[in-house]
Amino acid sequence: MAMATRVFLLLLLFLISSLSPCFSLYEDHVGLMDWHQQYIGKVKHAVFHTQKAGRKRVVVSTEENVIASLDLRRGDIFWRHVLGPNDAVDEIDIAFGKYVVTLSSEGSILRAWNLPDGQMVWESFLEGSKQSKSLLSVPANMKIDKDNVIFVFGKGCLNAVSSTDGVVLWKKDFADESLDVQQIIHPPGSDIIYAVGFVGLSQFDAYQINVRNGEVLKHRTAAFPGGFCGEASLVSSDMLVALDGTRSSLISISFLDGEISLQQTHFSDLVGDLFGMAVMLPSKLTGMLLIKINNFMVFVRVADEGKLEVTEKINDAAVSDALTFSEGQQAFGLIEHGDSKIHLTVKLVNDGNGDLLKESIGMDYQRGRVHKFFINNYIRTDRSHGFRALIVMEDHSLLLLQQGEIVWSREDGLASIVDVTSSELPVEKEGVSVAKVEHNLFEWLKGHMLKLKGTLMLASPEDVAAIQGLRLKSSEKSKMTRDHNGFRKFLIVLTRSGKLFALHTGNGRVVWSVLLHSFRNSEACADPTVLHVYPWQVPHHHAMDENPSVLVVGRCGLGSDAPGVLSFVDTYTGKELDSLVLAHSIERIIPLSFTDSREQRLHLIIDTDHHAHLYPRTPEAIGIFQRELSNIYWYSVQADNGIIRGHGLKSNCILQEGDEYCFSTRNLWSIVFPSDTEKIIATVTRKLNEVVHTQAKVITDQDVMYKYISKNLLFVATVAPKATGQIGSVTPDESWLVVYLIDTVTGRIIYRMTHHGTQGPVHAVFSENWVVYHYFNLRAHRYEMSVVEIYDQSRADNKDVWKLVLGKHNLTSPVSSYSRPEIITKSQTYFFTHSVKAIAVTSTAKGITSKQLLISTIGDQVLALDKRYLDPRRTINPSQAEREEGIIPLTDSLPIIPQSYVTHALKVEGLRGIVTAPAKLESTTLVFAYGVDLFFTRLAPSRTYDLLTDDFSYALLLLTIVALVAAIFVTWILSERKELQEKWR
Repeated sequence: MAMATRVFLLLLLFLISSLSPCFSLYEDHVGLMDWHQQYIGKVKHAVFHTQKAGRKRVVVSTEENVIASLDLRRGDIFWRHVLGPNDAVDEIDIAFGKYVVTLSSEGSILRAWNLPDGQMVWESFLEGSKQSKSLLSVPANMKIDKDNVIFVFGKGCLNAVSSTDGVVLWKKDFADESLDVQQIIHPPGSDIIYAVGFVGLSQFDAYQINVRNGEVLKHRTAAFPGGFCGEASLVSSDMLVALDGTRSSLISISFLDGEISLQQTHFSDLVGDLFGMAVMLPSKLTGMLLIKINNFMVFVRVADEGKLEVTEKINDAAVSDALTFSEGQQAFGLIEHGDSKIHLTVKLVNDGNGDLLKESIGMDYQRGRVHKFFINNYIRTDRSHGFRALIVMEDHSLLLLQQGEIVWSREDGLASIVDVTSSELPVEKEGVSVAKVEHNLFEWLKGHMLKLKGTLMLASPEDVAAIQGLRLKSSEKSKMTRDHNGFRKFLIVLTRSGKLFALHTGNGRVVWSVLLHSFRNSEACADPTVLHVYPWQVPHHHAMDENPSVLVVGRCGLGSDAPGVLSFVDTYTGKELDSLVLAHSIERIIPLSFTDSREQRLHLIIDTDHHAHLYPRTPEAIGIFQRELSNIYWYSVQADNGIIRGHGLKSNCILQEGDEYCFSTRNLWSIVFPSDTEKIIATVTRKLNEVVHTQAKVITDQDVMYKYISKNLLFVATVAPKATGQIGSVTPDESWLVVYLIDTVTGRIIYRMTHHGTQGPVHAVFSENWVVYHYFNLRAHRYEMSVVEIYDQSRADNKDVWKLVLGKHNLTSPVSSYSRPEIITKSQTYFFTHSVKAIAVTSTAKGITSKQLLISTIGDQVLALDKRYLDPRRTINPSQAEREEGIIPLTDSLPIIPQSYVTHALKVEGLRGIVTAPAKLESTTLVFAYGVDLFFTRLAPSRTYDLLTDDFSYALLLLTIVALVAAIFVTWILSERKELQEKWR
């Protein structure tokens, strides 16, 4: 029997070693639990490169400060660069047919990039002292063997830059002349460059400058008594057309050979039947300019001797720049909108009746209208000229049209996400059997045999590929129904264009998208701005027959006092259920913890007049709200004035009689920070939906500490006024950081800490009873992270863990914010290697699993840092009891473990935010990071203690059980024989 026991233990050891969890990520596991999507944002400049040699591509710059090269065949990204948030691209062009030249940062940075791979060739910093228009001029006939000059105007200076190494050859400063340069013109092959513009409101100046040395050869000026409004369009190499100061006439300005002549043409003589404000649209059409009056676009042609004449009037269309395509011929594109189609027309610039192309393309109305487009020509098989159009839509998507079809499209609106929330998927319908979607028995066995071969390292490369395919196919991660683990959800994302997307967490695909009609620019709502998206209706149990919905909040205007807009959207279908244009503004939205019988969450909207408005506006909602009226508090922060105020509700609005859903407010308390010593730079509160499993924390020696849990706490960080600039702009003696914890019901400051010699920016996260914040230490020249934990001393008599286990405690006793809290705080500070963009914290269904900090680094990656490293109770030599509790020995720096990067080797370019949502499994949290790129993954901070892995080998388990049974049976027979033999002896 002893032999049987030994064999059993060996087999058991083999089983444990075979099924032990693996805590690293293998290459073939990538993509099973995470996905990564790359975008570029709304395109504002585009240059085509369609030479016979090399790949056909289009180089673009976007509003997200991205420079990218896209494949013209499929729309894929060849390469891209995301510039800094303050490095907006002003102009872009292609030189030599092999370099991309970009001008950015208001004309102060000029760069050249290698066209095939995007590597930077050179970079030049251009200095100046005046804000001005940014202009870039790259000669069209530049040759590689000749040192040509690139002309740049920016910061009030004209610079001549070498095209080979970026060296500034000469510089002409126009700041002293107060010249607002409108155009720089370099005729091909000429040694003269023209700089023309306005001085003040009524003077036009033209400069002739030597290309080689920057010497001013001629300067002419002309005055116009009526004045200019500042808008002008270049129609030829020696003529400019400008709008006068009253926008009632056009001024043709000829500066041939430096001699200036002015000619005025009144709009009444051009377009007698149109009235309204005239706006000159930017265009690059030779001999033609565009004027917009109301919704009409007027094409004005420059005839002989500067005479202006109208060639066409079109209602609301989009126009491209001119394209030179054959023997000096120029064409431009025009797009008009139909019912469900767009109509593309390509015309010759100098021949209004010569249509080179007319096409109609069906277009999804959810993409909105065409905002901008660019055309390019190609040679067809019959040697005729064909045209393709790169179109930027209202929802920021990018499409390529060719031969009447959409060749490819990109949802680049997802690069400008404003807010995110999550929503559950539909419940699987009754009667749908899991067996219908499972493999048959043979395929099931075959799959597990392949996994067994992989476990035993006997799999061939073909088997490994088959195993990966089976994992992706059998994971069911992209099904459109809920799963029992809660991994499958909708990510409802709101973009800056006013479009709402539903992304499936399984693979990131767009399930539906809707361009909200309420947030489209119109006469009723000019300059709409989206703000937030909130869960509105979340059905549970008895209300499962209704679909969940979200609330989208925005404004009809750019200012905070603009009227508010509400939109309600069904998260299953993407249908806009209702929309409201409010009579009041929106300063703050407060989701309340109450719901009505339809599971609609009550929301309180505070306007700029400090009135509170209740939504939904139903009798049931007002009844619920009236019962809780005295328990509703909120706060407001005036960072510029250094004031924080607490507010409560008083009664119905006095000036709005009959509106029972409007309430006036009262100030309860205020904290005024001294403006000469402190300036507010950051405020953070706890998440409203955060779940705390227990208030008690068991520590060493069976002692218990009670967390001070309050949703009314506000973390505030202030710095010295001099220290609000960039890091290093002040000395350590002139800078300090002060942090506060404030009770927003009473205004009581319960904690205050000063960090001398430190500076912002401050990034913080508040969870349960602790707050972690990140800042820069000027004395140590390093970043630091500090942690503060708050504990309730009023329950000090319940420190026995047995009282907690047996229920002899007073955890259920009411706690009031008006009673002075008996608290103690524990804090600690650590050095941290990285600069930080944002900090978030993991959240789970019950709050049992240990927390991890999710840190967005300056390198656009997400680092998961165990909260235990930020435990203020860490000591250099923890006792044995403390080690058993999980206390880590104290070090001065927080560790950066390469395996802790949630994003692995990927980057989330332009990372702006991290959102977490709990799964149904307590061990798992869902993490979504967004910026220019999107990244999603699942995390298990305490490992998956309640879930078998997806690649768990059931075949190996079955084989091991059979082997154990067989081994027991064989050893039992052998043992019986041995005993029988011993008895015969």
